[in-house]
Amino acid sequence: MTLSWTQIARLGLVQMALGAIVVLTTSTLNRLMVVEFALPAVLPGALVALHYGIQMSRPHWGFTSDTGGKRTRWIVGGMLALALGGFLAAYAVTLFQGGFWPGLTLSILAYALIGLGVGASGTSLLALLATATAPHRRAAAATITWLMMIFGIALTAGLAGSFLDPYSPARLLTVVAVVVTGAALLTLLAVAGIEAKVTSEREPDHTPFLEGLAEVWAERRTRNFTLFVFLSMNAYFMQELILEPFAGLVWGFTPGQSTSLSGAQNGGVFIGMLTVGTMATGLKIGVLRTWVFAGCIGSAASLAAIATAGLTPFGIGLTPLVVMLGFFNGMFAVAAIGAMMALAAEGRGQREGTRMGLWGAAQAIAAGFGGLTGAAAVDLMRGFQSDAPAFAVVFWAEAALFLAAALMALHIMDTHRSQTAAMVPGE
Repeated sequence: MTLSWTQIARLGLVQMALGAIVVLTTSTLNRLMVVEFALPAVLPGALVALHYGIQMSRPHWGFTSDTGGKRTRWIVGGMLALALGGFLAAYAVTLFQGGFWPGLTLSILAYALIGLGVGASGTSLLALLATATAPHRRAAAATITWLMMIFGIALTAGLAGSFLDPYSPARLLTVVAVVVTGAALLTLLAVAGIEAKVTSEREPDHTPFLEGLAEVWAERRTRNFTLFVFLSMNAYFMQELILEPFAGLVWGFTPGQSTSLSGAQNGGVFIGMLTVGTMATGLKIGVLRTWVFAGCIGSAASLAAIATAGLTPFGIGLTPLVVMLGFFNGMFAVAAIGAMMALAAEGRGQREGTRMGLWGAAQAIAAGFGGLTGAAAVDLMRGFQSDAPAFAVVFWAEAALFLAAALMALHIMDTHRSQTAAMVPGE
């Protein structure tokens, strides 16, 4: 049996829960460290890079769920680790007021747990989707579950932002506790009984991990897509850790307002993904290359506008520009996700989780490197000039990376046009 639409939507609730916790650690806590506690932006950048670095374990999680079966236990166990890490990360922020080292020590532990949780839960979930979804539903399933994750991010950021003002440590811990508890309970309810209904018993696979990984890496299409994911995600994540500090330092946003700004951005991502999914799946307009290219070009233009508005306001507030950035980010992301789901089920059998883990690791490394580079560049530029020009230089640099990613996508999709055309959702 394969997953029904209802079961796909239930698994999408897990993605929604995952995004709800992660958005607090990569946006709200980041802003509090930089603005409220006047810590250098590179510190939260390094912590988020740590959580991404630990996600290099994703191939191992995927391989373990491939060979050992029982993906549900890794989904649930990973979510519980993520929930605990999310709460500890919030508690660690409150410790910075009393002392730097206690806050930093607990933060390192918390972000390590977050990395392990996201790696185990997210990889196993996507592997279950790839193996148990009918071929003609895979791209649509990827779009549905990712949209639900974006919805969870936007909803959490918006609601958390409204409840965080006026800021206090107790209020922060209360909001985070509610979010992580709700996410853990939602995951338990969402996955209950699904795997047993749609998967059959597998023969024991005693292949060593490194040998299994080498088998997957020997597949040319897997290698090419891994490179594409790594390069494009560097551009995608470079602004992640500096947008909220930019809103606070240059535009004077409060913690609640900047958290809501993150929700607005992810709302734009949601609309962008929904638009592309409707056009590509329902109306069958455009191919993968077109949507990736348009998303990269639009993201570059949005970042340039955000940088310029910080220097010379031209009648448009920050929020509409950030929503536009999210919209074009969503365009790019949904095409890449459709390709990932389609390719995961190809090649050697019983290695879907390993492929998803490999691409997840490439994304995590790129996200950590891009986020840390953006934060470090802002710190460096602020040493030579005022806040607005410092942020502008970094945003312009990221826009240039998006332009490079657009050209790279054209080259890759032209070279493998016959292969990538089938990756568009619905085709």
